Amino acid sequence: MENIGALAVLLAFCLTIFAVVAGIAGKYGRRPFLIVSAERAVYAIWGLLTAAAAILVSSLISGDYRLAYVATHSNKAMSTVYKFTAWWGGQEGSLLLWSWLLATYSAIVVYTNRRKFRDMMPIVIAIMMATLGFFVGMITFVASPFQVLMVGRGIINVGDGNGLSPLLQWWTMAIHPPFLYLGYVGFTVPFAFAMASLITKQPGEAWIHTTRRWAILTWLFQSTGILLGMGWAYTVLGWGGYWGWDPVENASLMPWITATAFLHSVMMQEKKGMMKVWNMVLVSATFLLSILGTTLTRTGLVASVHAFAQSPVKPYFTTFVIAATVLTAFAILKRLPYLRSEVKLESVVSRESSFLFNNLILLASCFAVLWGTLFPVIMEALSGEKETIDAPYYNRVNVPIALFLLFLTGVGPLIAWRKSSLSSLRKAFLLPSICGVAVIAALLASGIYQIGALLSFGLCAFVASSILAEFWKGSRAIQAKEHLALPRAAFELTWRNTRRYGGYLVHMGIVSMFIGFTGSAFNLHETHNLGLEQSIRFGRYDLKLLSVNNGDNGNYEFSHAVLAVSRNGQQIDQLEPEVRFYKSSQQQSSVVGIRRRLNEDLYVNYSGVLPDNSKAIFQMYVFPLVSWIWIGYWVLLFGTVICLIPGKVRLQYARTEVIGIASLPATVES
Repeated sequence: MENIGALAVLLAFCLTIFAVVAGIAGKYGRRPFLIVSAERAVYAIWGLLTAAAAILVSSLISGDYRLAYVATHSNKAMSTVYKFTAWWGGQEGSLLLWSWLLATYSAIVVYTNRRKFRDMMPIVIAIMMATLGFFVGMITFVASPFQVLMVGRGIINVGDGNGLSPLLQWWTMAIHPPFLYLGYVGFTVPFAFAMASLITKQPGEAWIHTTRRWAILTWLFQSTGILLGMGWAYTVLGWGGYWGWDPVENASLMPWITATAFLHSVMMQEKKGMMKVWNMVLVSATFLLSILGTTLTRTGLVASVHAFAQSPVKPYFTTFVIAATVLTAFAILKRLPYLRSEVKLESVVSRESSFLFNNLILLASCFAVLWGTLFPVIMEALSGEKETIDAPYYNRVNVPIALFLLFLTGVGPLIAWRKSSLSSLRKAFLLPSICGVAVIAALLASGIYQIGALLSFGLCAFVASSILAEFWKGSRAIQAKEHLALPRAAFELTWRNTRRYGGYLVHMGIVSMFIGFTGSAFNLHETHNLGLEQSIRFGRYDLKLLSVNNGDNGNYEFSHAVLAVSRNGQQIDQLEPEVRFYKSSQQQSSVVGIRRRLNEDLYVNYSGVLPDNSKAIFQMYVFPLVSWIWIGYWVLLFGTVICLIPGKVRLQYARTEVIGIASLPATVES
């Protein structure tokens, strides 16, 4: 079967080259049959890579230990779920997943646009297939998951494998990488349409309307992947945090930042014909940063618990990133005359300017993260010495940026398009400002004096009140006009403009996350050694070690601790942290005990026992408000889904191909 898998990948690689050549030749040679053949090649590539992926997954689940990949990343003791997730647990398998996802995206794009954009689609196909061809080429010639184990000229079966890394044998890691890859890979679609629109000099913003939902959907996938990674770090790594500014964490964050900027500024191009160059740069930067993130993860350029070790793919990925960057910059510069804005900014005090400031600050944050991530790589290349950038650098730079972005999130809904008068600003800002100041005053009265925390909580109140005021005013207007109940009026308001009010819900999710992030200013941490039946006071809690039980389940040995949690003399919970030692990989991992509440999490990590076996070692933490981060994600998810639903009232844009279907007059709000 491994020969069939390798052959399927090789044929897919050949077809990607054919699709690129046929698409370009068909477009410029005016040969429709070549364009059709390129489209059919896309479907064939998807079928071939699906077959290859099925063969690899089947080999992992059945235990075909003749394959080097299976022997390295699976073993008999693993559950079927983790045998399946071993597909993306290693270098070669994750490249196959990346390729299969892009082939799937490409097939969907070709099918859904088979009767549209006939002038642009051949170039879209060529760009997507060129990108896919690179990754399939890596699988074909450099890092094949179908390589067999050999001694001399004979194939051997080692009988059992090393197993998946213990850190990856956790439920969130069964879905975290696929969601992250869905984000990384999905950003190729808007990039391909943007470049094709630029190359073919398409009039209007047809590519934006075609790819806006793609961009929102892939942004949601990226957001989900990042949040799942944060949850995994929080519950598995045992260090008590959810974000450590690890280079690979940063690699996933950077395209998310630029995609966020693009989703904001693209409305300016749709409504006003502004920021065309800016949007082209943003969509290109998002794609390139996705490729850079993939490069950092796979080439060993950075040291990280998330990254793969040094591998032979490094020079190829580096070359691809550089070539893609140069070609993209050349295409944008060559077509600059076609990207002139139709309207100029009329006033600094306008919603247009708030979008611009929002983008500039997001880009500043992205550059700070990019510089901190690449600086050690650059210094090592220049001096041969390893340099490190620690978390305090990122916090010093990004905390002020984040607070300013939070402020702009609240300002946007309060400012009118084109130009705002002083009286309208005073009226709009009055209630949110009062709410923000009131929260700060209440916190000061309660004894909280940290400036950063006070500003953050005050801004959260400012933003939340401004968003709620928008919902209230709109709902009340519909209620008064159409005599509906207020909840029904709020539903009607949201349905009439899903993009605007779904976006407000996304912003509310971000506010909730900021509340959780700000709670870290009040974290508690202590390390204690406890004997059986011994108690310790930690914060507001009393923790008593009830038992320590050791066991073995075939896959790993474990030591399981049970602690009673009491407050004011009453037992309120029981935590059961565990430390595991995996036999095949000879690695250790932790399962932490967490008592989750809206106000704070009690978090206990069990590290093992002292050398004399007299006491167990526990790291204990109290994390105030951290649950609001996860609540914020669900609000963000709900808001994004609302944005993806077509509104009851669609806006008409004369410059584009969007058709107005509204029975009511379209508003100019977004």
